[in-house]
This record gives sequence, C-alpha cells and structure tokens, in this order.
Amino acid sequence: MLRPPAKFCRNCGTAVQMRLPDDGDTRERAVCPACGTVHYDNPLNVVGTVPAWGAEGDRVLLCKRNIEPRWGKWTLPAGFMELGETTAEGALRETDEEAGAQIELGELFTLMNVPRVGQVHLFYRARLLSERFNPGHETIEARLFREDEIPWDEIAFRTVRETLQCYFADRRQGRFGFHTIDIV
Repeated sequence: MLRPPAKFCRNCGTAVQMRLPDDGDTRERAVCPACGTVHYDNPLNVVGTVPAWGAEGDRVLLCKRNIEPRWGKWTLPAGFMELGETTAEGALRETDEEAGAQIELGELFTLMNVPRVGQVHLFYRARLLSERFNPGHETIEARLFREDEIPWDEIAFRTVRETLQCYFADRRQGRFGFHTIDIV
C-alpha cells in the first residue's frame, strides 16, 4: 500500500537504480547513476482538527466526504499538509477548506503513525467560534454531533475513530491529554 519509489531522477531525468547509496546508508534508495542524487521516500503528514462546540465541548464537527477514498463517510476536517506550512497552519487550512468552519486552534491532541500507508496523522483540538459552516467541494455536509449521535459505523478512517474515542474519553474524565497511537 506504500507509494512506489521514484523511477526517474527529479534533477536530471535519468532512470534511477534501487541500491544502497555510497554514503553509508543502510537502506536501498532510488539513486541516480548519472548525477548521484539520492531520492528518499518519506511519510506524508495528514493534519486536522477536532472542532468542538458549546461551553462543555459536547458536540464535534464532522464532514461527510464528497471525494474518494471513502466517499459518503464521515470524517474530521483533515488532509495532507502542504510544503511551506506548519502542522497548525495546515490543520487550520483543512478545517476551513473542508468545513468552512471558524475555529480557535488548541493543543495537539493525537499523533498516529500509520506505517503501512506511509502516513503520520496529527489532530489538534479546536473550539468552534460559530455554528455556521460553509463546506468546500470535498464535503457533502458538515454537521455537529454529540457522542451518542456519531455514526460510528460510517466513520471513514480508523485514525478519525481513534481520535474521536480519545476525545470523548478525555472529556468524560474532565481533562485532555496527548495521545500517540500506532495503527498497524
């Protein structure tokens, strides 16, 4: 399920070779035989928020996906981080793009390693500043849910399910922590 390695050098266009680089690296990499450039494959970062509404934060905002994968399933507002932005900037951008929600960004809440697909997911807690949403083209509907209203069987991704479970468990305890989860 990982991305295939580079086939051609990004610098000169020559077909690369999969081999150990000459710099002492211990992993096979895509190495250009013409210019010597070593091409590294690194995980993609997914950033998003857990936007909560109300003084008690008892409702969270979910977005119904209008894109694949998992079209029609519910998710937290999140997406791939862009070059040149911080994780916080990416989470704010994704929340605006997917839900059209105005938020106050809180602390980093979950960090999930998903090595089988080469991704790291980071979710921030957030406080909604309004109940008005203006979803973008990637979202069919943006809606607030209490814990007992969440369509658990219709959640798009395990990372979202785990984050929501942590959120509501922490909320019941009256304090929020930071959660690191490996999804293997």
